[in-house]
Amino acid sequence: MQRDTVQRPGTSRAGYVPGRRPASRTTLPGIPLAPSAARRFVRAALAEWTGLGVPAAVGFSDRLADDAVTVTNELVTNAVVHAGTTVDLVITLEEDGEEPSAALVLEVTDHHPARPVSGDDPAPEPEPSGELPDPAEYGRGLQLVATLADSWGITYRTGRKTVWARLPVDDWSAPPVQPEADALRRGLRAAELLAPVARRTERDDTVWDNRGAPAFLAEASDLLAGQLDEDLVAAIAGQLLVPRLADWCAIRLEAEGGRPAAEPHPVRVWHSDESGAEALRAALETAPLTLPAAVGSGPVPVPVPWSATRAEGPGDAPRPGCRDGAALAFRITAGGRTLGTVIVGREGVAQVPEAVSSLIEDFVRRLGLAVGAARAYTRQATISRILQRGLLPSKVADIPGVTSALVYEPSDDGVVGGDFYDIFPCPGDRWCFVLGDVQGSGPEAAVVTGLARPWLRLLSREGFGVGEVLDRLNRLLLDDAMEAADAAALMVAAAGGQQLHEGTQARFLSLLYGEVVPLPGGGVRCTVASAGHPLPLLLRPDGSVRPAAEPQVLLGVVGDVAYESQVFDLAPGDTLLCVTDGVTERRSGPLMFDDGDGLARALAGCAGLPADATAERLRRAVHEFAEQPPDDDVALLVLHAD
Repeated sequence: MQRDTVQRPGTSRAGYVPGRRPASRTTLPGIPLAPSAARRFVRAALAEWTGLGVPAAVGFSDRLADDAVTVTNELVTNAVVHAGTTVDLVITLEEDGEEPSAALVLEVTDHHPARPVSGDDPAPEPEPSGELPDPAEYGRGLQLVATLADSWGITYRTGRKTVWARLPVDDWSAPPVQPEADALRRGLRAAELLAPVARRTERDDTVWDNRGAPAFLAEASDLLAGQLDEDLVAAIAGQLLVPRLADWCAIRLEAEGGRPAAEPHPVRVWHSDESGAEALRAALETAPLTLPAAVGSGPVPVPVPWSATRAEGPGDAPRPGCRDGAALAFRITAGGRTLGTVIVGREGVAQVPEAVSSLIEDFVRRLGLAVGAARAYTRQATISRILQRGLLPSKVADIPGVTSALVYEPSDDGVVGGDFYDIFPCPGDRWCFVLGDVQGSGPEAAVVTGLARPWLRLLSREGFGVGEVLDRLNRLLLDDAMEAADAAALMVAAAGGQQLHEGTQARFLSLLYGEVVPLPGGGVRCTVASAGHPLPLLLRPDGSVRPAAEPQVLLGVVGDVAYESQVFDLAPGDTLLCVTDGVTERRSGPLMFDDGDGLARALAGCAGLPADATAERLRRAVHEFAEQPPDDDVALLVLHAD
């Protein structure tokens, strides 16, 4: 999605001209200090617009300021960690002149569009030096951004990638011209936005005695439920506790299966004063808190960690943000297992009120359930990724005279997908290529994939023609694959998994299978057959596109089918595109990507491009077709005759 932004080269000040959208921008180096600089920049922009009397600034609530800072922190952290380039940050205030509404639009741009924006991998990839990025600055993906923002998206441009998020401003209306006293009020409010700690020193705990506590727990349950990453769960929990219930908190999650005693436990900290966060982290990493085994899920008074960071000398000054107060520790549990510890603290008080302590205890129970669910999903996703890698070839063959490019993106739903691919040599100077899609997903689809790919290799190398290979594979699917898939389905059901549906329709297989033979004068001869699969498209150098096969019935449906193949030459400069339905049926509302021959039009724009550039352009077109990420596996194979 392309968005217009107001950019003022050479300045990082917000500024305000009536009738124009206020905007501010800055460029940050791709270093770990960039997120903290971005947070300060956003607060400064909000404060400046408030001080200048921008009409919509009257709707800048504390919650909006905190959400804007949080979203900016996540986007900049992801850009620094995953792209490693300089980061451009733009904050724009969009006002609706007809209705009293406005929104903050945050845009973070990096200059490495090939790097994905993701925090969902189980571990960061090593840097070229072999070292891993600091886990504390690894980032938590876009789920937190999606939770806080009204809408968000990713825009790919030449040489750069922009992630934007839109946060609605609270209800506001343009105020009438105020006397000079109003300027003083705006100045005080701007100071509060720049120094958010000052407005958090007073807290009314009476709100938790009646309806406040159930409302807070309901909100917490909504935000924590369904989160699939334990780091994200911890991040949301910390920002719910601070500053509403505590001045600071720390969350330590224990590794599953125990952790070696010599290995330090990671500590995630939040503080209402950013200058105190590092001191708290250092104190807890120096002397990690360990609760006795007999302690349950209730609150346990603990010493304030700050004291461990102070010197003994009488002239010692406390470190920034370090003040005495009260601290409580809670054990995070789920299913009778200990998952970690939460420590919360308030400064300048002798004890935490009982109503607040009870509320935090209820909150930690919900946190334990969310962490347990996230870990269960992670285990399932890890097993699925391992199984997926085992079902796909570790390397595809190079075809003489042809350059190939492959895009394979399994949907991130934590289960094994049904798409698979292969390119392999065969006797007689032949090379075969496969792109298939098993209907359904999970163990049943994995069984069919695990049988179909080696069967295809075996039949191809036995010398059967393209149509004959599909005939025999169809009969095998109607026999052995169905029995194996039914056995897998019964095992899933017996283990309490997904319910079995009437019939065994989830084991149908759509397949595009082809054979390539190099020609003496250049180019190759292709023989292809499509069984219930999106038809391959042939692109000529002049930009013309046509289907290269005829539609035929799915494999595994009926036994008395005689599959036919089509033969054509792929001359130098020609391109053959093969895709799965994750491309053609990519949805944006009621529309699909291939409506009105959308795939053919996108391919026509790739005339003259090599295979890898064609594959990348089509991949981006699929992703940019809708704001939401694809909900199905995306696979496409490009063969370009040299």
